[in-house]
Order: sequence, then structure tokens, then C-alpha cells
Amino acid sequence: MRRLWKSKVTVAAGAAVLLATGCGGGGGSPALNELPPGIGSVAGPASYDGATNDLLTAGLGKSGLAGAAPGFADPANPTAAELRRRAIYTNYRAVLDITAAGGYGTLYGPNVAVDGTVTASEGKIAGKEYLAYADDGSGRKNVTLMVQIPDSFDRNSPCIITAPSSGSRGVYGAIGSAGEWGLKRGCAVAYTDAGKGTGYHDLAADQVNLMDGRLVARSAAGSLASFASDLAGAALAAFNSAFPNRIAYKHVHSQQNPEKDWGRNVLDSVRFALWALNEQHGAAYGDSGRKLRTFTADNTLVIASSISNGGAESLQAAEQDQEGLIDAVAVAEPSAQPNSMAGVSVQFAGAPVANAGKPLIDYFTYRMLYEPCAAISVNAQAPNGTRPGWFGFGTAPLGSALTQVGGQELQTIAANRCQSLADKGLVGGTTTAQQADAALAKLQAYGWTDPLGNALHASHYRLADVYVAYGYVAAYGRFSVADNVCGFSLANVDAAGNVAPQAASRNILFATSNGLNSGGDVIYNDSVGGARLYHLGVSPSTNRMDGALDGMLCLRNLVTGVDTVTGAALPAAVQAASQRVQSGMREVLLTGDLHRKPVVIVAGRSDTLVPVNHSSRAYVAFNSKVEGAASNLRYYEIENGQHFDAFLPNATGGGVQGYDTLFVPVHAYFVKAMDLMWARLKSGAALPPSQVVRTTPRGGAPGAAPAITSANVPPIAAAPAAGNAITATAGTIAIPR
Repeated sequence: MRRLWKSKVTVAAGAAVLLATGCGGGGGSPALNELPPGIGSVAGPASYDGATNDLLTAGLGKSGLAGAAPGFADPANPTAAELRRRAIYTNYRAVLDITAAGGYGTLYGPNVAVDGTVTASEGKIAGKEYLAYADDGSGRKNVTLMVQIPDSFDRNSPCIITAPSSGSRGVYGAIGSAGEWGLKRGCAVAYTDAGKGTGYHDLAADQVNLMDGRLVARSAAGSLASFASDLAGAALAAFNSAFPNRIAYKHVHSQQNPEKDWGRNVLDSVRFALWALNEQHGAAYGDSGRKLRTFTADNTLVIASSISNGGAESLQAAEQDQEGLIDAVAVAEPSAQPNSMAGVSVQFAGAPVANAGKPLIDYFTYRMLYEPCAAISVNAQAPNGTRPGWFGFGTAPLGSALTQVGGQELQTIAANRCQSLADKGLVGGTTTAQQADAALAKLQAYGWTDPLGNALHASHYRLADVYVAYGYVAAYGRFSVADNVCGFSLANVDAAGNVAPQAASRNILFATSNGLNSGGDVIYNDSVGGARLYHLGVSPSTNRMDGALDGMLCLRNLVTGVDTVTGAALPAAVQAASQRVQSGMREVLLTGDLHRKPVVIVAGRSDTLVPVNHSSRAYVAFNSKVEGAASNLRYYEIENGQHFDAFLPNATGGGVQGYDTLFVPVHAYFVKAMDLMWARLKSGAALPPSQVVRTTPRGGAPGAAPAITSANVPPIAAAPAAGNAITATAGTIAIPR
């Protein structure tokens, strides 16, 4: 660290220094504000008055965010302003529990002041907003950057909070997490979509998104398209003839492996934010109309932040920061992938955890083999005897017909998967129950060790897992949409699971999509009888509707480089494709060197999507080996926490019934972690030691949990009890039970 916090330079004094020294220019020339290299297509600033429209809630306010979705005057031709408003609404609700019972409006939310006071305010924040692209000159990257500068920004105490998007979301993806925290503190917020979302290409109509979300003809968008696939002209026509009604998404099909550049994108967002601050608040250079470079990394506090993939993006940025742009990091639930586990160990309750620290695409392609079968194991339930059901379908008692998809019971498909696995020798057992227990044991041995988290496999199977498994394999291998990796593609489906034309809602996908599976689903092209929704896919090798096991095995083979069933070498063409995937995977792994910056990582112990054994625990242990005693990393593991706070409402409230009784919002601890880091940088307050935070779930009947209170989510202890202390030394992390 080059400072407790940065030396303060007032705007006037800073300008005088810059003029006197000619800092940044030769021959005594002034340091004028210049747009950073590689950043262009700047739009704005748009001004928001904090009443009819604002930075944080798009004029909806705290109440509007919790209400019905805002509409469009003409849904077929939405305006940029309408798309922005709906995008903010969607992304807020996508990462948070927006119910009063879950803590919205009391523990967090636009109306909750920075000191925790619950106010009657709607929480609207006036200010200015800039958009831009970061690109390498090819027009193929076009990473969206955004800066929001609240009117409450203090020119004499400048600060920037980064808010890279989570998942595969668009540029507004982190507005409800890091965005809200930063804006309420009066900081500029630096956003980026990190080359992921939304980036929709309707291949049949050959239409693409612009930066502001409008869907236009690719020919009209030109180099200003957020994303356009590599298919055009005759090649596109041929593909559409063979595979009608397919779509492409940027994260999956850009052929850029965007994850390798996530850190660079965050750093670019900081550079863009400094430029925007100088444009708005920098000292004027005479009467030239130009601004001096008054705000720099040396006098502006910068906290890299966000959640999930956004947290990983900020960690990657901190590792890559060679300019001293970032002062500190505070993230939640990051997909933190160590580049080596040699000499690194995760210990839980005094025993080593096997198979810890696997790369994300490794454990996702593994889980997709066993998860639907494991989900029906009698052991895949919570201690209260419930199991949050298949996504969106409530809590199902064991052995019941969970729901119907395309006329097929999900439980039947899961049982088929069990039998197909057994036929291939991948699980033991002669009955479905035995096979399901064996599949769950496979997952437990591969890093899913938390008993409470094991109750979530059912809901995760149809939620996100296949989209990550397929999407990231395609991204890492830089495959074209035309490659139909492992027989998979993306398309809209009808009620029976058959490929269908894109719905009229495609015009608003910028505002409603998560950049991965909204507006389309994963299609198994190679299903016996023709292309169908992957879940209903009939594998050619089994002639059984087993959730496209053959395709899942293909994805796994591309990651491991061997035949999963036989252990044999892959055919030459498949091996070459596997090498592409493995190369891309290596490009995204983290170094563990945080350059002694103060860092806080928060994660839920029961995170089933990104298990802590593979991510947070493993990364903290890895960092302790890389940085040793110089490390300033703290890790707070939240008991009864999992990855998706948006699942905590009951099914009527948009969540998954059963989550509300079992889990607390991890977002509450993201806010606490940000507050602790702020105090560390502003006043030198010590960060609490690494620890397990013991929380109390809300309990009650599934879907009717009592309202949360502060007692459910106690503070992070300044001095944790011995039984809660986490240690990380010389490559080994020790987690108490």
C-alpha cells in the first residue's frame, strides 16, 4: 500500500500544481484531461434530476423497484430510456431479495442510509451518467463501460467504486449491489459489462443490440454493435437454413474468451471514471474549454467491488493493477480460480478437503453429469426435511412428481439420467435410489461437502448449471456459433420444448436478459427425433430421455481431454477442440498476488453454484502461499448463506419456495464488508480477522418464513471466538466446523 489513504489535493490546489509542474506533458505543458487509449464512442453525460429519473432506480424509487415491472409505450420499438429503466429494475431484482420480509427496505435498499438508518426516502440519486466502448480497434470487443457521478460527489474527497457485472449480465448488472453502495456514499461508480452482456444477435433476423440496448439491423449497427457473430452473408443464410431460429450471445459466441480480459476491463472502467470526473469536476484550463487532469489515482480512493463474476473481475483487476489504480477490494461470492493448487490445502474441521480448487469449467462439467440424478437422492434434502424444488416449481416432497416440462416429469428424467449413468459404469447401484445416492456421493467427493448446500442441486440443475457448462466451454474454446459445440445451440422453445421463433420480447432483451439464457434456452440439436430443449434431449447412445447425457459427456471430454466413460484418448479433431478449451481455461486462472492491497472476500458456506472449496476457500489459501505474511486478505464465510439472494423470496415473490426458511441474504454481509473496508481506508480501522459468521435462518414454513431482523444477521466480529476463527498460512486454510 502506498498510503493509508491518498493524500488530499483540493481541486484548486491540484490544478495549480499541475500547471506549475507540467505533470504529464513535456516542456511544461499542462496535464490536460484526455480520454484513455482504447476508449471511444462516448455517450453522455445524461443528466438525471433525482425526481423524475435518477442514477440508482431510473425514477422508480425504492417502492417502484419492489413493484410491477415498468412497461413500454410500444414494446416493438422501445426507447433507450425505457430500456434503461427496465434494465435497472431487472438487474436490481436479479441479485437481491426485494421483499420486505427478506430485508429490503430495512437491512438494505435505496432508502437505507449509509449508517443503517431506515428512512422514508425513495432513495433516488441525482447525477450524470456516461457510456462508452473499450475496444482494440477491431470493433469486435466493444466492452461497455459506464460511469455514474452523483451530485453528492465531494470534489475534495473523491472516490470511485467499481461495479463490474455479475454473471453474464449487461452493464447495469451490479447496480443493486456495488452501485447502490457507492452512489449512497457520494462516490462515482465505474461499471463494465466485461465483454459479456447483453450482446444478443438474432441470427434469423440478423439484428443486434446497440450500446443503449436498442435492437437494430446488423447492417445499420456496423461497428457500434455490442456484438455480432462471425456469421454473415451466405454463411449466415446456410446456418439459418440448417438450424432455424437460433440466437447468439456475446459471452458465449464472441470468440474473444472475454473472461481473460475481465481485469483489464475493470481497470479501463476506473480510467474512464477518472476521465469523467475530470470532465465534470476538474479545474478548467483557462478559457480553452478543456479540463485539467485534476483527479488521478494518487488522490482518488478506489475500491474494486461487486459480486459473483463481478467479484472475480475485481480480483483479477487487483492482481493486474500495475498503475496503483486500485486501493482495496471488497467482493462477495467470487468465482476465484487459483492457477495452481500445488502446496495449497483446504482444511475443514481439521480434515483436508479432497479435490479443492478446481477451475470453474472443470467442476461445472462434472456436476452436469451427476446433478439431476443426485438431486433425487434421499440425502439431498435440508435438515428440516425439505428440498427447494426444481427451479420455479416450489418445494417438493421426496418421491413426488416434481413438475411437468414438455409433458415429462422432471423426476422421471432424473431417474433416466441415473440409469444412463449406471449403464455407462459412472455410478453404481441397481435401483434409482441407489444410483441417486451414488451420484450425490460423487458430487460430495468433488467439493460439494456442505450438507445444506446439497439440498440445492435440484433447483440449480434447471437454473444455471447447463448454461455455464455449455457457455463457458464455447467461450474458452473461442468457438463460432456455427460450431454447435457438442451438439448444443441457443434458441427459444415452445411449451413442448421444441425450437420456436423468437418472441416479440426479443426487442427488450437488453433490459430483461441475463446475457446467457434469457430469450433462449440450450437446445440439444443431436437429440433422437430432432432438436429439443436439452432437458428433454434423448441421447443417441442410450435412446433414453436423460437430459442429453451424451452432450454433457462431450462437454466434459473437452475439458479433461480424455473420454470420460472409457478413459481413452479422444479422436484427433475432438482432441484439438479440447486443447482450445484447455488453453482458454488457463488464460482465466488467477495468480493469487494481490500486491498487499487490503482485500475482503465474503462467501456463503452453502454456495452450491460456486462452492467455497473450489473458489473462496481455495483462493484464500492460495493467496497465503503467494503473498505469505504480507497478505492483507480477510475472508468472512457466512453460515446459512448461498449464492442467489434473489431465490430467497417465496415462489409468489419471484424466488424458489423453501429458500426463505433456510438461508440469510449474503448481500447484507457484502454491505458490511464494504463498510469495513471504507473505515479501513478512511480512518485506519483494522479489518476484523477472517472468520465464520454464525447466522440464524428465518425458519418457519417454506414460503412463509417470518420477517428477517438484525438478529438473523449479526455483525462481523472484531474479535471472533476461537471456534469461529479462520486461519490461512503458507498455503493452508483452516475452517472451523
